[in-house]
Amino acid sequence: MPPPARSNLAVATWTTFPDKEPPRNVRALAEQIERDRGHVLAVFQEPIGDHWHLFCLLPMDRVEPTPYQRDLSPTHVKRLQEVVRKLDRFVDPIVVVSPKPGQYWTPNGNHRRAVLEKLRGKFVSAVVIPEPAVAYQILALNTEKAHNVKEKSLEVIRMYRALVTETPRATEEGYAFQFESPHFITLGLLYEQNRRFAGGAFTPILRRVDKFLKAALPNALEEREERADLVRKADELLSGVVARLKTRGIRHPFVKNYVLARTTPLTRARKTLPSFDVTFKKLSENLEHFDVAGIRYEDVARSAIMVAPGGG
Repeated sequence: MPPPARSNLAVATWTTFPDKEPPRNVRALAEQIERDRGHVLAVFQEPIGDHWHLFCLLPMDRVEPTPYQRDLSPTHVKRLQEVVRKLDRFVDPIVVVSPKPGQYWTPNGNHRRAVLEKLRGKFVSAVVIPEPAVAYQILALNTEKAHNVKEKSLEVIRMYRALVTETPRATEEGYAFQFESPHFITLGLLYEQNRRFAGGAFTPILRRVDKFLKAALPNALEEREERADLVRKADELLSGVVARLKTRGIRHPFVKNYVLARTTPLTRARKTLPSFDVTFKKLSENLEHFDVAGIRYEDVARSAIMVAPGGG
């Protein structure tokens, strides 16, 4: 049934399902959207948790990505734009939350939003979620374009910085679902300073020793910075080893992984792992004393072939 008429707005024409009165905050959001020049088409309960959502047409100039998600991929935008133009229709609504009146963020759909903007669309079809905090959870469902390690890490650290301000008493463990893995936080700090950081090479070590911190987020971020510094120092030493190998004619895309596999203080047989600090201090020590004299190109190439099926 449609909601009651409002004094400052025309009588609503949206559909409501099921046939019952939506909560006050949902009705208020619907009215806000119409004041913001949008059009509410339906108010409904989604089929899993019976949460109230709104299906709308939002003005393009009001919609932007969340400030903490990954960057747009120009290649993906171009490919998607070609498909939409060929179909001559926009068929996939984006997901949106509203942090405040007049502002709408999409945590899942930024590539589609960008395509519609390039094609000069005036409105974007959207499923609007009344609870803005859900945006952090929606990021985990973002499968519009598969993440690589850098994209995921940058997305996580941007989210982390937003949460430091919004929920300073929270801990990393409280957002474990959103962050997915603690090593993405550390890598995010490293990628912020160096977009070409060799995150994939360090990931096998980080996955084993990087854990969620129990301190409140502002204090935890300080410890994260210290962890990132330890990894950064190891990377500088690793780059030195790679440079010495290049002078010997050993140039292979897997060379960093090869060196780390032979200098890591972690072993598969070890049941009790050392702490993060101990691991990376020992790794740096091993890299400082790594002897490149006995390394052959064939050794690196053979090692790369052996790990290929595992997606290293």
